[in-house]
Amino acid sequence: MGAFGSELMMCACIARVGPARQAFWAVLDRRTGRLHEGAAVGRVGASVRFAPGGLVSIRDGAVAVELELDEPDGAVETLLGDGGPGFVWTRKHAGIAARGQVAIDGHRRPVSLEAALDDTAGYHRRHTRWSWSAGIGRLAEGVSLAWNLVEGVNDPPSGSERTIWRAGIASEAPPARFASDLSTVSFDDGARLRFAPEAERVHEQNLLLLRSSYRAPFGTFSGELPGGLELTEGFGVMEHHDAHW
Repeated sequence: MGAFGSELMMCACIARVGPARQAFWAVLDRRTGRLHEGAAVGRVGASVRFAPGGLVSIRDGAVAVELELDEPDGAVETLLGDGGPGFVWTRKHAGIAARGQVAIDGHRRPVSLEAALDDTAGYHRRHTRWSWSAGIGRLAEGVSLAWNLVEGVNDPPSGSERTIWRAGIASEAPPARFASDLSTVSFDDGARLRFAPEAERVHEQNLLLLRSSYRAPFGTFSGELPGGLELTEGFGVMEHHDAHW
């Protein structure tokens, strides 16, 4: 889950690779510019929990988050080959209302954000590399916009997981090209999404058989999505992941 807004941006994840279990989370307080983050291995439910009814919680040290997410119609589900013998299933949704409370260092406040959900399972290639973005924004007329963009996995020319939600209505986005420094996402029709990072979560892991290099900056977006969809504001995350698993 990622949740984004003008004052706070955050993510929470539980990942399973074979018998290994890991959870991680991050909360960016845009008023102070401070990024709070944490990770756990093994007993992941102690820090990050997803519960029925769209409930998401983070409890770790000085940070406590309790959110309730709406999930109306509009999720996109794909089942695709990975270029080898395996396959990947994924279900994505973005632009979902997320309301609740966030406490940082004992200071509690109500929040109203827009969220993106990512459920993925599959048998990926031994070496998998991808770039990805999820975000929310507004068009000039105030219409809501959200996106899920990817390059490297689940990205055939059609039938991909790439999606743009305009006023909650999903449509497939054309192939996307991510800059190596994650500064832009560009498209064949000339549209370009520009990204300005504010804080970044970085994780490097080398367990010999399992290796992972990961970076995920939070920030703001400007520019245009395909179809002449020009943003007046945009918040979200970029990601690059290089994994051997």
